[in-house]
Amino acid sequence: MFAKHGDAKIYRILVRDLVLKCLIGIHAHELLAPQRVRINVEMAVLEQAGPMSDDIANVVSYEDVIEGIKRLLAEGHINLVETLAEKIAALCLVDERVRSVRIRAEKLDVYAEAASVGIEIERRRD
Repeated sequence: MFAKHGDAKIYRILVRDLVLKCLIGIHAHELLAPQRVRINVEMAVLEQAGPMSDDIANVVSYEDVIEGIKRLLAEGHINLVETLAEKIAALCLVDERVRSVRIRAEKLDVYAEAASVGIEIERRRD
């Protein structure tokens, strides 16, 4: 699971099974057309006054995360699903309240025999 954060209170922001199309892959046919990817994000967020204040301005917004991922995918072709996962992790860690993030990125239409192929990474703030 996530690394310990001392006595700090942590809550988790989840984005589950976000399916989007993007240009990804190293093979010739992958350069020609977008393909579906499924993205899962789990962020460990340092709890401050945010959730208790009932004010969106005081929390890490999953809407901002989703919109950031969409912008990232719109920037152009990505060769590796590993690169995609790293870029999403970096996007999430821009917010200082995010202590760690787990990203799963999967390509959905690569093999008929497999529901997906992909990677899962975890990154922590130093």
